[in-house]
Amino acid sequence: MGDFLLSAQTAGGLALKIIMIAVFFGAMIAIGLYCRRKATDVNGFVLGGRSVGPWLTAFAYGTSYFSAVIFIGYAGQFGFRFGVASTWVGIGNAVLGSLLAWVVLGRRTRVMTQHLDTKTMPDFFGRRFDSVGLKIAAAVIVFIFLIPYTASLFNGLSRLFTVAFGFTNENVAYIIIVCIMAVLTGIYVIAGGYMATAINDFVQGIVMLVGIVAVIAAVLNSQGGLTGAMTSLAETSGWEYTSFFGAQPVFLVFVIILTSLGTWGLPQMVGKFYAIKSEDDIKKGTIISTIFAMIVAGGCYFLGGFGRLFVQDPQAQGGYDSIIPTMLEKAITSDFLMGIIVILVLSASMSTLSGLVLTSSSTLTLDLIKGYVIKAEKMTEKKQVFIMRVLLVVFIAISAVIAIIQKLYNVSEIASLMGVSWGALAGAFLAPFLYGLYSKKVTKTAVAAGFITGIALAMLSLVCMLTKASFMQVTLSSGEKLDFSNPIIMGALCMLFTLIEVPLVSLLTYKTEVKKGILNPEKIDSIFSCFNSQVVVSLKDSIGNFIKDIKK
Repeated sequence: MGDFLLSAQTAGGLALKIIMIAVFFGAMIAIGLYCRRKATDVNGFVLGGRSVGPWLTAFAYGTSYFSAVIFIGYAGQFGFRFGVASTWVGIGNAVLGSLLAWVVLGRRTRVMTQHLDTKTMPDFFGRRFDSVGLKIAAAVIVFIFLIPYTASLFNGLSRLFTVAFGFTNENVAYIIIVCIMAVLTGIYVIAGGYMATAINDFVQGIVMLVGIVAVIAAVLNSQGGLTGAMTSLAETSGWEYTSFFGAQPVFLVFVIILTSLGTWGLPQMVGKFYAIKSEDDIKKGTIISTIFAMIVAGGCYFLGGFGRLFVQDPQAQGGYDSIIPTMLEKAITSDFLMGIIVILVLSASMSTLSGLVLTSSSTLTLDLIKGYVIKAEKMTEKKQVFIMRVLLVVFIAISAVIAIIQKLYNVSEIASLMGVSWGALAGAFLAPFLYGLYSKKVTKTAVAAGFITGIALAMLSLVCMLTKASFMQVTLSSGEKLDFSNPIIMGALCMLFTLIEVPLVSLLTYKTEVKKGILNPEKIDSIFSCFNSQVVVSLKDSIGNFIKDIKK
C-alpha cells in the first residue's frame, strides 16, 4: 500500500482510521449474521415480519433518504449555487420529505398494504387497481431506474478517501472502496434481509448524526466561528450568498420540491411504511424521522453553503463534487475526526445502497419472475428468498461496475442520472400511489397516464442532458436564468403535473370504466373497508376514554 500513500501520511493516523473502519465493517457484518433467523421467509426477508419499531423504521427512512450523493454532491453543488440559503433544501427535506410524508402516507400505507398483502410498490398497484399490466409496468420502471440511482451512490467517495488516506492514485482509491463497500453491504443484506438493513441503518444513522455535527463545528471553527464564516463569505463571494433566499431563489424552490416531495413516490422510501409495527410506532417514527432529517439534511446543506470559502472555481478543481472533500481537507486536522467523516460517508452510502438493492431484488422476484417466468405454485418461500439473494448480488455487482466505469472513463453523465432516476420514479409513482390510498375513484387509465407522463418527461430530460441540448430557457426579471430541460426542474414539474393529471383523467374516465366493467366499485369498497374495521383496544391504551365514560 505504501506506493499509493503520500509520505506525509502518519503511520499512527493511518492505523487509527483503518481500525475505526474495520470495527465499523465488523459491526455491520455481525448484525447481518445475527438477523439471519428473521430472514427465512419472504415476509421476514422483505419486511422484517412487519414488526419493526419506530426508531429502526425512522432511521431506516432517514438513512435511505440521505446518501453520500447528498453529502458530497448535492451539498457541494447547491451550497455553491445558493450559499447559506441552501439550508432551505434540508429544511424542506425535513418538513415536506419526512414530516408530511409520514403524516399523509404512513398510516394509510401500513393499513392498506397489509390488507392487500402487498410487499412492493408494483404489487400495490397491481392489487389496488386490479391490473397485471400496471404491476408489470411499475416493476419494469423500478428495475430500470434504480440501477443508475444505485451506481451514483459511489460518486465522490474516491475524493474523500484520497484526502483521508493520502492515496496518490485516486482511481485506485475509488476501485478499492467501491469493491469493499459492495461486498460488505452484500454480506449483511443477503444474510439478514430487511431487519439487518434496519438495524444497520440505525447504527449508521447515529454515526451520521454525530458526524455532521462534528464536521460543521470543525469547519466553522476553522473560519473563526459562525460570525467569522458569514462575514468572510459575504466579503469574498457577495452578500447574496449569505442572504435568506440566496442567489437563485426560484431554482432553489425546484430543488426543494424534487428532493422533498420526491420521497413520496420512491419505492425504497414508501416501503419503510409497510414494515412498521403499530399505530403508536407511526406517531413516534414521524417525530424521530423529522428530527433526524432536520439535523442531517439541514446540516449537510448548511455546511455546503460555505463551500465558496474553500473552492472558488469548482470546474478547475474537478467539478462540484470536489467542494466538500476540499473543504474537509483544509478544515479538518484531527485523524480521529477524519475517520468519523469517512465512516459517515460510508454509512450514508451503504444504508441507501442496501435499501435500493433490496427493493430492486424483491420487486424483480415477486412482481416479474414469480408467476410470469416461473409458475407461482413452484415458487416456494425458500425459493423466492434464494432468488432475491442471488439478485441482490447481481444488482450490487452491476452498480459497482457502472460506478467504476464512470470513474475510469470520466462518464459524468452516469452520475448525473440520479436526478433523472429520482424524477422518473417519483414522477411516475407519486400521484398514482397517493391518490390510490385516499380515493376510490382513481382509474386505471389515470394511473397509466401518470406512469407515461413521468417516464416521458424523464426521458426528455435525459436526451437533453446527453446531447447538451436545452429548451425553454427563461430569464427572470431578477436576472435569474432557468433551463427547463434541467433534470431537477423537469422532475419537479413532472411531479406537480401528475398531481393534477391523475385526478383530472380519473374524473373523465371513471364512469366509462365502471360502465365497461374495468373498474368494480364493490371491489374498491372492499379494499377501502380496511379503514373502517373495528379494533379492540386494551384499557392501558385507552385510559382517557375510560375516565370520560366514568364521568358520564
